[in-house]
Amino acid sequence: MRKSFVLVILSFFLAFCAAQAEDSIAVVDLQKIVSNSGQVKQLKIEHAKKMDELNKIIVNARGEISNETDEAKILKLEEKYTNEFNTKKAALEKEYNNRLENIERSIRDEVTKKAQKDKYDYVFAKSVVLYGGKDITNEINVK
Repeated sequence: MRKSFVLVILSFFLAFCAAQAEDSIAVVDLQKIVSNSGQVKQLKIEHAKKMDELNKIIVNARGEISNETDEAKILKLEEKYTNEFNTKKAALEKEYNNRLENIERSIRDEVTKKAQKDKYDYVFAKSVVLYGGKDITNEINVK
């Protein structure tokens, strides 16, 4: 009885392994794709420029506040510049995150197209695979 149970389990295991051997697996280095993306590079440049604009708000605020002697006016100026800074920073972060999500979606779409075209059953991030899978990183065309 015990031998037949072991044989049944072994048969299921072998059938599972055989089925898995037929799967086509690819891997992609997502970090490499993102770092080579022209869209990401452009986004970083634009983001840096907008961060410089935020820094100008701080410089202007410091200059204007340092010239003021009335404590009540100083508090109003601090509040005004703090609100302006926080509003612009929040808008900047929202825009940045939205654009980054669109770029990530574009990358996922390109990986999906490649996987469907070449009939891969699974595509994993290279960072989570210890061994195996065809590396298709250089075959992903992202703008």
